[in-house]
Amino acid sequence: MSLTFHWFLPTNGDSRHVVGGGHGTPATASGRDRPPTVGYLSQIARAAEDLGFEGALTPTGAWCEDAWLTTAMVSRHTERLKFLVAFRPGFVSPTLAAQMASTFQRQSGGRLLLNVVTGGESHEQRAYGDFLDKDDRYRRTGEFLQIVRELWEGKTVDLKGEHLRVEDARLARVPDPVPEVYFGGSSPIAGEIAARHVDVYLTWGEPPARVAEKIAWIRGLAARQGRTLRFGIRLHVITRDTSEAAWVEADRLLAGFDPATVASVQAGLARSESEGQRRMLALHGGDRDGLEIHPNLWAGIGLVRGGAGTALVGSHTEIADRIKEYAAVGIEEFVLSGYPHLEEAYWFGEGVLPRLAAEGLWTHPAGEKGESVQVPFAG
Repeated sequence: MSLTFHWFLPTNGDSRHVVGGGHGTPATASGRDRPPTVGYLSQIARAAEDLGFEGALTPTGAWCEDAWLTTAMVSRHTERLKFLVAFRPGFVSPTLAAQMASTFQRQSGGRLLLNVVTGGESHEQRAYGDFLDKDDRYRRTGEFLQIVRELWEGKTVDLKGEHLRVEDARLARVPDPVPEVYFGGSSPIAGEIAARHVDVYLTWGEPPARVAEKIAWIRGLAARQGRTLRFGIRLHVITRDTSEAAWVEADRLLAGFDPATVASVQAGLARSESEGQRRMLALHGGDRDGLEIHPNLWAGIGLVRGGAGTALVGSHTEIADRIKEYAAVGIEEFVLSGYPHLEEAYWFGEGVLPRLAAEGLWTHPAGEKGESVQVPFAG
């Protein structure tokens, strides 16, 4: 088994502190410390590429730069790295999205992955002109993915759905390869959409036992559709030569959380209709105490940031052990990030990946070129 690792492009800004916001809440002031310029994001992308990450996730929402445009520009400064572009299917027509993806594949050399985000915040969706309720947004996502996938197969599509309608839709050129579709959602209807349409189901970083429950749920739904999916997890990471040094860094980040900012972000996130966000909030309850909710799994990030709110914290060996624990319950892909993203990519890439490689659990994507990976630390 070879695990896959992706990094993150902070198109909402970066900092030596946590950049909060997301899920309908604005980015915190720390996002201005390192603005998300193409130059800086390209530095991160090149580092991720060299270190052996397969791809890089870009977020979507009012709090960050547009993912399509940003990754198209950053891709020109990389050679191998793929781009896991988050987008909301209600904002563009399915035929246009299929065409955009096909163009991206050709111009980037087949380096597009798609992260479909249905949207769990009605107040943010309305700002973009989308007034459907949450369940209807998921139903529309299902119709959207049906159309897009058929177009990618070279079919001419006619569909009169509940929310979407196309006639005589087709692509002049289909993408090669067809982009893989990533998707997350914890509500019952989200599970149904995942089972029918996606390639990789993503979950946020809950304790392994709860992740195992979600995997079993989605596997069961997919089996009824005659399909099999892969599974990935979205986590932050703080890895250091020693466990003590990693927890010192976590404590430093926590000390930088202004109480007023925590209260404001938590109030904003409480409005979320996302079941996944509700599960993230339940891990810490807005309290700074008891944030290590599983060995080396810290819920502190979620005090000021929407979406992924947990981090793996520990020595390189401890982090590798936690990754193996998630792999044991069925996780094959890890979408990681850390503050600041340039430096943390090196901590993980030079500290954890070599340990996994030594155990036969990871191979550098460019390994056929003869790169050797050495374990630099014993901690």
